[in-house]
Amino acid sequence: MKKLRCHCGEIEAEINIKKFDKIIKCNCSICKRKNAIMCLVNNEEFVVTKGKDKLSLYKFHTKVAKHYFCSICGIYTHHNPRSNPTMTGFNLGCIDEVDIFKLDKILVNDGLNHPLDKK
Repeated sequence: MKKLRCHCGEIEAEINIKKFDKIIKCNCSICKRKNAIMCLVNNEEFVVTKGKDKLSLYKFHTKVAKHYFCSICGIYTHHNPRSNPTMTGFNLGCIDEVDIFKLDKILVNDGLNHPLDKK
């Protein structure tokens, strides 16, 4: 079990994960701006334990993906991707014990050329 929290501590979550198998960055328009390093779990493995009322939701383009931010400090905590809304992507930078500058094998997700945007 890992604990996630935003910068100000108003948002906390528990993530049922032992190992970060697939660590990603994404080049879509929002991810390139937030520059987060993320990991994914099934929705039931991610539980907000504090501050649900402090979360802000941001949707854009197709309005399917849900991006969550702390309304106090502005930190991106997690999201549900449109390619698989049954998953929760979370910001590894919000887990105190993770040093994102020492992570190896960060995959780049090509969200700029999202498969759901192809005609």
